[in-house]
Amino acid sequence: MFVTLISSGGWLMWPILFNAALAVMIFFERLFHYHRAHIHGADFVNGIRNALDHGNVSEAVELCDDTPGPVAEVVKTAVINHDHPSDQIRERMQDTSRLEVARLEKRLVALVTIAQITPLIGFLGTVMGMIEMFMTIEKTQFPNPGQLSRGIWMALITTASGLAVAVPAYVAYNYLVTRVQNLVLDMERAANAMLGYLLQRAKPSAATAQTALKPKAD
Repeated sequence: MFVTLISSGGWLMWPILFNAALAVMIFFERLFHYHRAHIHGADFVNGIRNALDHGNVSEAVELCDDTPGPVAEVVKTAVINHDHPSDQIRERMQDTSRLEVARLEKRLVALVTIAQITPLIGFLGTVMGMIEMFMTIEKTQFPNPGQLSRGIWMALITTASGLAVAVPAYVAYNYLVTRVQNLVLDMERAANAMLGYLLQRAKPSAATAQTALKPKAD
């Protein structure tokens, strides 16, 4: 039956099938990537804080390197720049976040494009099926239903196939966008937590420095 549908739908069924296969590949590749990138941000940040409290900056960096996902990259940026002013730390974490968001959104444009153009390919098949049907009418003058069936089949099958690919692709796109948004929220929470920790950590040092600079009373 599958071969019959392909032959009845005409050559436009091939780009529709190609889009379907590409959408499935993109969805599962992104799904695996997001699953791997998701970590428990609060526990991870607590582990980094513990390492920094003991002065183990290299251990904190190594922990970030061993942890996949955008949260670890943002926290690593904060750790590497922990001795810089807070404005520089915040700016560099924002730069890292933008890069990580771009990586998370990779291939999503292709998926939503498939969802948008595949119905148009199906509608093109509908138009071509109608053209073929009218050409048959023009040639035979009084065609029987069997002679018109090829054009009708092409019109119906391509339209149905285009919609059958587009609807799941668009649902998959929206689901993946939701996963991206959750990961972005995790990045923001981790970035805020690390920045707050580093600022709090710098306050005692600043207070000690001011005490040391204060002139002693006679």
